[in-house]
Amino acid sequence: MKLLSIILALLFFITTISAQEYPKQIQNLISAYPNFDIQYDGKYIILKERQKFIYDDRIKKSGELLLNKPSISDMLQSEYPKNLNNYIPSKDSDPGRIRNEDFMKAMYGSNSLDVLKNLVTIVWCPKLVGSKIRITKINNVHLQLQKISEELDKHPELQKYLQGATTFNWRIIKGTNRLSTHSFATSIDLNVKFSNYWQWDCKCTNEEIDLKYKNQIPKLIVEIFEKHGFIWGGKWYHYDTMHFEYRPELLN
Repeated sequence: MKLLSIILALLFFITTISAQEYPKQIQNLISAYPNFDIQYDGKYIILKERQKFIYDDRIKKSGELLLNKPSISDMLQSEYPKNLNNYIPSKDSDPGRIRNEDFMKAMYGSNSLDVLKNLVTIVWCPKLVGSKIRITKINNVHLQLQKISEELDKHPELQKYLQGATTFNWRIIKGTNRLSTHSFATSIDLNVKFSNYWQWDCKCTNEEIDLKYKNQIPKLIVEIFEKHGFIWGGKWYHYDTMHFEYRPELLN
């Protein structure tokens, strides 16, 4: 019994030390989602319900394979650019666009009914817009979006961009078999009248096509969203400038 206690104590000590030596991306993931008590055993990312996701499958991927079959490390591999003026993404640079769908389902719900159970309604920009939108309360996403709403509401010059906002919609991304993050109620799209989307502009779903970057969304809107854990689709080569999604692990 004494030997067993010593072994357990050593294992706890080793785990504690190794946690401090996790790769930066894993440390960011852990700190971004504290409610899920994320662990890393050297091979798997483990959530509190003991769900396991291989961290690095060691398969070199690009293009459609990277989008459709990413490991957790693939999801975190690209550094998301912050606080850059006049930023234009380089060819095929899509930081945050790569997502492990099983990991998202484990956190937010594996189907629309599961997601619906955790939705709350907030009033989006009460003074400037006043529409009601639904967002997940998991990971306190609703609280972060509420803070964003309150800040944006102080800027009447931004009103036209904030109208027509949409959030939850369980759906597949056009031209793919991948779920949109709107399916998990972690994303918001702003006014389509002042937005640019690569598929609309090329009138295609071809990931390999050469694109000419376009954007109408003011920098101030982007900064306010990023401050509260939301990344912007306007920092993707495959641009989606109306789109913001909660991905705080990329903003640490």
